[in-house]
Amino acid sequence: MKNYQICKNCVMDTTDSKITFNNEGICDHCQTFYKDIKPKWDTGEKGNQKLLKIVDKIKKEGKNKDFDCIMGMSGGIDSSYLLYMMKEKYDLRPLVFHVDAGWNSQIAVNNIERLVDGLNLDLYTEVINWEEMKDLQLAYFKSGVPHIDTPQDHAFFATMYQFASKHNINTILTGGNYSTECIRNPIEWMYYQSDSIQLRDIHKKFGQKPLKSFPTTNILWHKIYLPYIKKIKLIRPLDYIPYHKEEAMQLLVDKFGYQKYPQKHFESRFTQFYESYWLLKRFGYDTRRVQYSSLILTKQMTRDKALEKLEKLPYDKQNIKNDFEYISNKLSITIDELQQYMDMEKKTYKDYKSQDFIYSIGAIAMRFLGIERGGKR
Repeated sequence: MKNYQICKNCVMDTTDSKITFNNEGICDHCQTFYKDIKPKWDTGEKGNQKLLKIVDKIKKEGKNKDFDCIMGMSGGIDSSYLLYMMKEKYDLRPLVFHVDAGWNSQIAVNNIERLVDGLNLDLYTEVINWEEMKDLQLAYFKSGVPHIDTPQDHAFFATMYQFASKHNINTILTGGNYSTECIRNPIEWMYYQSDSIQLRDIHKKFGQKPLKSFPTTNILWHKIYLPYIKKIKLIRPLDYIPYHKEEAMQLLVDKFGYQKYPQKHFESRFTQFYESYWLLKRFGYDTRRVQYSSLILTKQMTRDKALEKLEKLPYDKQNIKNDFEYISNKLSITIDELQQYMDMEKKTYKDYKSQDFIYSIGAIAMRFLGIERGGKR
């Protein structure tokens, strides 16, 4: 077991078991950012010109259609700011695409409505079959793995990809970005959400009901077939323009009455419980380290401020008690049963069938070709 060490540049530490440090005490996450991401990442005039060319092509492909593209919308700050910029600053006509997997917070619902109505756009919502979602969610609890948020994330991606493929939509816009996500969660914390082999294996072992309508995807379908055969492009516009999280949030507050979340990804009631409490208490993984480290590298937060914030727990004890009640009720189990899952033997993604080898080879290939920079390990 490694001696404890924390990066001298960001706040990533040895809770990431694969982290390495150079002689100056700088972690490999930071080294990857400075070597592979920052030199090729331009949000100035050069980046804007690239985005203008992309937008112009999207508009031409969308001519005489009801909308130019689809845009995934969770109600979080990234997708909300992206929606505002694409409509108001770049004059695109996106169809706003939302997936309701049963865990939306009321704040998220409010924010989506305010943005869509305020920008006069159309919203399409796909509702996941709750009985199947519930069964799969319970299967992940019973599996003992850290990444119990996979059913929700998998449903989001799979549904959007399937919709684009079915309706011959050329472009999907996503709020993914380097400004707030240049460091990714270690794979042992959050395994690849799109691995349908692992999803099916966990459900086969612990599920009780067949997944008749639950949407699934796989790496070969959405990384090869869709972009290279169907010619469906996944674009991250926020990588081409300045994006300062706090400034963007204040803009949305002023223009739309946007409601702030305590932390990134907390638009989902389940993700709030999972990231603030479950991962930290059960496995010792604090996702704030990843989020704050990204903001440190992009000069949106000082390291001292991040360390100060990490001194405080990411959850309120009374709120967690309420979350236990809410989640157990939603899943039709007792609070004691939910606590048993917290206390059970710990497992990892390696304990179940997976496509990890394909992901690893694919990541190496994409980094070699310059298609992907950084990413999970």
